Amino acid sequence: MEYFDVIIVGGGLAGLTAALHLKQSGHGVLVCEKQQYPHHKVCGEYVSAEVVPYLKKLGIYLDSNNTVSIDTMQLSTVSGKSIKGKLPLGGRGISRYALDNLLYEVALRKNIPFIFESVTSIQFTDDLFEVKMASGSVFSAKMVIGAFGKRSNLDKQLNRPFFRKNSRWLGIKAHYTYKDFPDNLVALHAFEGGYGGLSKTETGAVNFCYLASYNSFRKENDVHKFNENTVARNPFLDAFLESAKPLFKEPLAIAQVSFEKKETVKEHVIMCGDTAGLIHPLCGNGMAMAIHSGKLASEQIHHFLTDPSFDRGQMEKAYTALWKKNFGYRLWMGRQLQSLLLNRELSSIALSLAIRSPILLRNLIKQTHGKPIL
Repeated sequence: MEYFDVIIVGGGLAGLTAALHLKQSGHGVLVCEKQQYPHHKVCGEYVSAEVVPYLKKLGIYLDSNNTVSIDTMQLSTVSGKSIKGKLPLGGRGISRYALDNLLYEVALRKNIPFIFESVTSIQFTDDLFEVKMASGSVFSAKMVIGAFGKRSNLDKQLNRPFFRKNSRWLGIKAHYTYKDFPDNLVALHAFEGGYGGLSKTETGAVNFCYLASYNSFRKENDVHKFNENTVARNPFLDAFLESAKPLFKEPLAIAQVSFEKKETVKEHVIMCGDTAGLIHPLCGNGMAMAIHSGKLASEQIHHFLTDPSFDRGQMEKAYTALWKKNFGYRLWMGRQLQSLLLNRELSSIALSLAIRSPILLRNLIKQTHGKPIL
């Protein structure tokens, strides 16, 4: 049985970040990812500049990889009342297809090994993990990071409570050509039962990714009809869908998108990114927060692996506290903003207040974005 210091289950942004950080800190790392790179994912594909300095330390240079510079946010209500504001730090538009692959290629150059198959079980016995693959192969490690996304059979195997609850949300994403969309803008537009984000990616394509409630979607039960009869009732989205040309044969979809609270540590597995708690589209952006969570986990694991006086229980408590400190308020704020944006009357009142008070909007944006990660 091959041994590693750390096995990372899931090769998305959180998992790849943790792999690079831990390798840079001198630890033996294995990444288990079920899909070969590159591949598309349902994602907003806007990453806040708060993570740019940290990514540079890992050897990831977004500025030199044709990313789109974004400095303005637009919000609109179901009826189309809208407001724009400057982002405090700005950000970069880049697809998950490109960004995940960029991190993967850097990881390969650093000789980080990958296994491309599903993990079927994670067991912890006698201070050691055993990770079993679909092929039957088994690997052992002192630590395991869970970065396997929003929802996985591993959540069921680990008996995580959120997995037993049905979610009321699904996510839809596709790329489009749309020449009239500004390069520097990330836009968030509400419609009945959901909201969607628009921003440009490194190819010049516009990413349109939205969340919709099942109650709203099942009236049509078809993405194209839902776009036409529900999404397009927002005038901004109507103009976009009327003129934009789809680049995917069919949109990508993900079911059971859950915003239930999740444990940051379960059965001694350290959870990162969406596996630790689904990062709300309205609370900054999930890409930056996934990267940040990989950093926080790696720092605590490095401390645990190199300091005999820092035991596993202390490490788990420290990571949980850091996760809550860095993301708890942003997630709470995102939930409040979601409720507000999806309420036609309240969102109209709130937007009118923000239009009259630009300081209010600036403070709102500031509270939902993080500070630079150094």
